[in-house]
Formats: sequence, C-alpha cells, structure tokens
Amino acid sequence: MNKTAETQSPILPEIANRWSPRAYDKSYVLSNEDIVKVLEAARWAPSANNLQPWRFSVVTRGEKLHETISTQALSGFNAAWVPNASGIVFISIPTQAPDGRDYTIAWFDAGLAAQNLMIEAQAIGLASHPLSGFDSEKVTDILALPEGYKAIAAITLGKRAEPEALEGGAYEREIAPRTRLALHEIVLHGLN
Repeated sequence: MNKTAETQSPILPEIANRWSPRAYDKSYVLSNEDIVKVLEAARWAPSANNLQPWRFSVVTRGEKLHETISTQALSGFNAAWVPNASGIVFISIPTQAPDGRDYTIAWFDAGLAAQNLMIEAQAIGLASHPLSGFDSEKVTDILALPEGYKAIAAITLGKRAEPEALEGGAYEREIAPRTRLALHEIVLHGLN
C-alpha cells in the first residue's frame, strides 16, 4: 500500500513514505541488527545540554514481557493490533531533571529520539507506529524501570501486512488516505 505524502516541496523519501500502519506481518521476526540500527539512530538525536534523558526498552513478540504487556497494559483497540508487531520499543524519561526541577524538555528530547528511530526504521524497510495507548504505570512496573523513570510512549516495529489483516475501525484507518493540515494553517509567522 502506497501512502506517500503529497507535499508542497520535496522532502526526504524516508519522511514522505513513512506512515503508521496497524497491520503487521505476524511471522516477521526482528533481527538484533535491525534493533541496534534503530536504537543507534535514536541515540544520536539532539538533546538539551546533551543529557540524553531517554531510555529504551525493547520487547519482541514471543517474549514473556511482550505477552504480559499485550494482555495487561494496552489501551482500547491497541490491544487488537499491537501484539502482531514484531517488537515494541518503550521510551521512558526521568520525572525530574538532575537539579530536581520538572524535566519538561525531556519530553521534547524523547520525541526527537523517537523520530530518529522511526526514520531509520523506514530507511531499512521496517514499519513503525508511535503510540501512547497503554497504561504508563503498569508498563513502568512490568519493565522494572529505574527509580524516577516512567514510560511515556512506545513505537511498534515490524513488516507491514495487508490491511485485510485488520477488522472494523482499525481496517478503516489503515486504508484511509494520509492527511495533514496545510502549511498556512500551522505556520503562524515566517511563511509568505
């Protein structure tokens, strides 16, 4: 299925072609090499003061952790499709900055790392889908994250399957065209 973005100006193919599928090939197994590649790309994301607050937890289909999270911590209709992905990368951040203040920039930094991960996944032929539809406290406990860290987002990884692998609303979302607001709707200053 081709969902290449229709852009006002040419952009990198990895960005134009990346979208968030829900239909995953249940037989595909992520290689350790691919996991290392996407995590290495995430590692090199920009970071305020180079503090690199993000932490990653990778759970792959077939592992006990994957099964536990899939059956106990996913929200809504995510529980129907996320378990089919080859892997889930959970992103966690510290709840406080090293000086004890709120660590609001950590959320931004984690987002930059997530985007690097997804662009690298696209470049090596993997599909990715970011999500927040899980119980953060349960995942934080299940993964036994270090004191002061909490899971804030996840990214599924794997190979795309045909949309017919899905049912109902998930199928409808899978086949829907990609849309974005026009640039003039999101750029408040600086665009002529």
